[in-house]
Amino acid sequence: MPSLSILQDNFNDGVIGPNWGDSYGGAFEAGGQARVPCAADTYAGYQTGRAWTFAGASIYLKLATRPAASTGTNVTCNFLIICATPGTSVGFEYNAVTGVLRLASNVDYWDAAAVELTYSATDHLWLRLREDGTNVYWDTSPNGSTWTNRRTLATPAWIPASVDDTAVDLWAYRDAGTTDYAAYDNVNTMSDGAVHDAAAALTVETSLAATAHVAVHTAAALAADSSLTAAPTLSAHAAATLTAEATLTADAASSEIPEVAELSAGDWDLYIEQGSTFVQEFVVDDDPDFTWDGWTARSQIRSEASANGELLLELTDYLTVVGGTIRVAVPASVTSTLTRNGRWDLEVVQGSTVVRLLNGRAIVSPEVTR
Repeated sequence: MPSLSILQDNFNDGVIGPNWGDSYGGAFEAGGQARVPCAADTYAGYQTGRAWTFAGASIYLKLATRPAASTGTNVTCNFLIICATPGTSVGFEYNAVTGVLRLASNVDYWDAAAVELTYSATDHLWLRLREDGTNVYWDTSPNGSTWTNRRTLATPAWIPASVDDTAVDLWAYRDAGTTDYAAYDNVNTMSDGAVHDAAAALTVETSLAATAHVAVHTAAALAADSSLTAAPTLSAHAAATLTAEATLTADAASSEIPEVAELSAGDWDLYIEQGSTFVQEFVVDDDPDFTWDGWTARSQIRSEASANGELLLELTDYLTVVGGTIRVAVPASVTSTLTRNGRWDLEVVQGSTVVRLLNGRAIVSPEVTR
């Protein structure tokens, strides 16, 4: 039952990914975008398989390019969440002829109560759909960061019922006119950067064997009596392994670098439940005598992995280092402020030496109970 909150694509690899296996009508990927042809009497769409759920999920994207009306009388591009029942959906529908953006909850392909907005290429550049167990929300944004709610509707019964049977359909159509396309981008991600893999060779003072690895451990305790009291926490139990690519050594400002520093940063995604206490521990577990004494840890969640990324949460304030364990503990009052996914990493610092241990996505599961 994968949540649409974890569907993520910036379309930078030039091929239709496996999550979009039901795409049709000549949809293609180019220029870092999902492009959907808009040709006369042809339906085309960038579509996922029917294997997702929208219940409790949030999904956003950028409507990067819209088709022109040309000589058509019915020219549209759409961002819809659909189910197995034909014509049943929720989403955004852009009409290129009228310049209207419809916020619709369709049954039999129509919503007589849809909210209609005069489309603004600035204010409505980013579109978001979310569901919290009670309502569906249609939001727009000029930048993918500051959102304005445009419509709220009690959740249709088909959304919680359509578990593993929901899809995202980004489609376009025109009845006449010059062929062009609609372009979609940045599904659940603000990052537009390409991914590059590389290894760095630096001078060493001593030879280090690349045997260390970092593991992630968490534990939850829940005790209940007649008054239902509970001990804090938590959300995850898993392990991450780092692979060796680079060799490092300390500079004059630092002492000996541990074997962990010889490894490239491991990929590790944080799954944070909004409004819940979040705790994880990162442990070098192959050496019981290992310690991070003399090192400090730092970490952030940003909207994207770049200097321009918006700071979503300064995790450093919630890190503690004890022996060989780095622990992050974020109070529920802080996780409740997280409303979007991002990127994170974890670094250790000693003097002028910086070692990145882990990096990956920070995925926020929206809170239902308030």
